[in-house]
Amino acid sequence: MALSPLDPAEYRDLVRRALEEDRAAIDVTTHAIVDPSQKARGRLIAKAPCTVAGLALAIEAFVQLDAAAVATIAFNDGDECPADATIAEVVGRAAALLSAERTALNLLQRMSGIATLARAFVRASGGAVTILDTRKTTPLLRDIEKYAVRMGGATNHRMSLHDGVLIKDNHIAVAGGITRAVRRIKESAVPLPIEVEVETLDQVDEALAAGADILLLDNMATATIAEAVRRSRGRAKTEVSGGVTLDRVAEIAGCQPDFVSIGALTHSAPAIDISFDIEPA
Repeated sequence: MALSPLDPAEYRDLVRRALEEDRAAIDVTTHAIVDPSQKARGRLIAKAPCTVAGLALAIEAFVQLDAAAVATIAFNDGDECPADATIAEVVGRAAALLSAERTALNLLQRMSGIATLARAFVRASGGAVTILDTRKTTPLLRDIEKYAVRMGGATNHRMSLHDGVLIKDNHIAVAGGITRAVRRIKESAVPLPIEVEVETLDQVDEALAAGADILLLDNMATATIAEAVRRSRGRAKTEVSGGVTLDRVAEIAGCQPDFVSIGALTHSAPAIDISFDIEPA
C-alpha cells in the first residue's frame, strides 16, 4: 500500500539524535567483539500481526552508521504484515547493524503499534465515521506518530494549536461561558471553523445558538450522544471524544456523529513485538 511517505527531512535529525542518545558510535560491546570489516544480514521480523509504520526511520538508523547498507523491503508502511513474516532485510557492516538495532526497533515498534491500533479502530467503526487522533502525542515525536496514525487508515486532527480553533472547557471557564468564547473568536476574525467542547445537552444548545461549526461531545453517554447529534444535524458537525474503546466505537458510530477522536491512538498504543535477527553475510 503506497501512502504519503514521510519526507526524510522530517526524521533524519530525529534518528541521528536517537542514535546519539544510545551512544551507538561508542558501542563498547560490539566494538570489542566484531571485526569492523565483517558483513552481516539482518531481518526485521514481525512477531505478531501488525500494520507496518516507521520502516524508513528504522532503515535510516542502519544507514546513518553504515552509508553502504542496503535494505530489501517486503512490507511497506501501511501494509498489513502477518506474524513471523520478514518486514525487511538489511545487509551491511555487522557492527553498524548491531549498534543501530535498538534505535531502529524502538522507532519501528512504536510507530507500527500506533498504526495497528488506528486500523483496529477504523475497522471496529465499520467505516461509518471518520476516526481522528488528538494532540496527546509524545513531545517532539508528533509528526511521526501522526504519520503512523495515517498509515493505519485514520485521520489527523489538529497538528498543533495554530491550525484549528477548539474552545475547550478551560477556555470556556476563562472566557465566562460558551457564548462569550465563541463571540470572541468571531470578533477576532480567525478564518477557521469554530469547534466547541460540550459536556451536557444544555451546552449543546448554547454552542449551537452561538454559531459553533463543530461540537466536541466530551465523555457523554451513548443516549446523550444520539440526542446531541440529532439536535446538531444541519446546524453543526459533531465529534465524539472521551471513553471511546474498541468495544464501544461501533455503538458510538451508530449515533451517526461525523467524527470520533481517540487520544489512545498515540498515548496508549502498545508497541508491536518486532525482532531483528542477524547472521554473517
